[in-house]
Amino acid sequence: MRKVFNTDGYCDPELHYMVDLSSRLNEIRSMVDAGQYFTVNRARQYGKTTILTALAAFLEEEYEVISLDFQTISYADFASEQNFVAAFSGELLENAAHIPAEVKAKLEQYAAGHPYRATLSALFRTLTEFCRQSDKKIVLLIDEIDTATNNQVFIDFLAQLRAYYLKRRRMPVFQSVILAGVYDVRNISRKIRPEEDHKENSPWNIAADFLVEMNFSVKDIEGMLSAYENDRHTGMDVSGIAALLFDYTAGYPYLVSRLCKFMDERIMCNAWTKEGFMAALKMLMEDDNPLFQSLMNKLNDFPELNQLLVKLLFQGQSIAYNVDSIAVQHARMFGFVKAADSMVLPANRIYEMRLYNKFLLDYKEQNSVIYTEGLRQRNQFIVDGHLHVRLVLEKFVEAFDSLYGDQNETFLEDAGRKYFMLFLKPIINGTGNCYVEAQTRNRERMDLVIDYQGEQSIVEMKIWHGNSYNERGEKQLSEYLDHFHLKKGYMLSFNFNKKKEIGVKEVVIGDKLLIEAVV
Repeated sequence: MRKVFNTDGYCDPELHYMVDLSSRLNEIRSMVDAGQYFTVNRARQYGKTTILTALAAFLEEEYEVISLDFQTISYADFASEQNFVAAFSGELLENAAHIPAEVKAKLEQYAAGHPYRATLSALFRTLTEFCRQSDKKIVLLIDEIDTATNNQVFIDFLAQLRAYYLKRRRMPVFQSVILAGVYDVRNISRKIRPEEDHKENSPWNIAADFLVEMNFSVKDIEGMLSAYENDRHTGMDVSGIAALLFDYTAGYPYLVSRLCKFMDERIMCNAWTKEGFMAALKMLMEDDNPLFQSLMNKLNDFPELNQLLVKLLFQGQSIAYNVDSIAVQHARMFGFVKAADSMVLPANRIYEMRLYNKFLLDYKEQNSVIYTEGLRQRNQFIVDGHLHVRLVLEKFVEAFDSLYGDQNETFLEDAGRKYFMLFLKPIINGTGNCYVEAQTRNRERMDLVIDYQGEQSIVEMKIWHGNSYNERGEKQLSEYLDHFHLKKGYMLSFNFNKKKEIGVKEVVIGDKLLIEAVV
């Protein structure tokens, strides 16, 4: 059977092209061997179910592994302790391969709800007996715990796990318990408890830190593509395509697999080239997949996320990674951002581009004038399939000065970059995208990278702070162009000086040509 790239459900190495999970499985195995309880908290579509499925098979020779999925337990099952015990017992009966007869009989009674409706205490005494009689130590894996995290019963369940964990020296208990989901159980438990109990420890404060890297590395992606190339013989530059995939996804498993799936199944010509990759990227940016749907829903559910992301994306604000900030916690938990050098950065370029598209659409609805100007003039900016960036700058300067030239300094600083991107949006929409380079992201300077038909253009957007600062910016941009192997770059300065001279000029720095625009 022909292998494919999979983005639906967990991946099977017999059916799907996958990265090599062996190093990750060995890391987790060492935690299990040490008797640790822990959570695998990652954003949606991060490969949690795949790693748990692989782990179960990896451990089964030495351990009795019980894999449960809380998606199979309904909301009504969490309505009371007895309901939960019945549902949980039923799941154990279905998923545990070797249950001692005495233990099985009790679980069957609990699942049926007779002769009495069992409590969590009764369930855990039975589970202890299960651990005592089992020929192998038992590892409990529970996936999709998010379905349970709004329930006090689940917190009580965690409390029982904790109580028995603390008794592990005196009585048989689970060798390891692994919970997988998006939400951090420790934070959820504090939220659910009554206000007067907030000072109590979380029932899951026994959990060890899970530090296993779930992102794909360039080497991981190369290994997966090499397996594909050995089967298909496309002639692709494996290292080059792997680098492109990593550059845009930062190794986010779903995004890597989705792009590969598009190149494999939907790009007909030159699929495994830079041209094919850019075509797949365009498809992904227009893709209404469950991951993107989930992200957009989170923006609606958590308004503080919008505020943080707008500051990060458009205003160039340096945002410290503060674990006590609810907005930062949520942004990282849901996968919008990552921490790097104690600062908050967009998690990957694809997310960044998608968020720009989303926020620019919102801004368009609030103030469509500059967007309309870009839309009205868009046909003149594409020449022989190439984006005429200089002309874009020229027309933006004219439009911006006409519409907003009398605005104050605060407006220019907070809104200038946003309006350039809003002007640019209808010009490149559907064919190109843009993002800001992380290493140049600050309040005074942001390098905007425009991808159009596989060609990249660098536009440095900055606040004007005088000639000497401008000359330093020219030198920085010239050096930065070397990274992209470009000889031409662009500067857009927002000048607060009432006597400023707006317009566009050319400046030569060494072997680089800089097109500078001032508004």
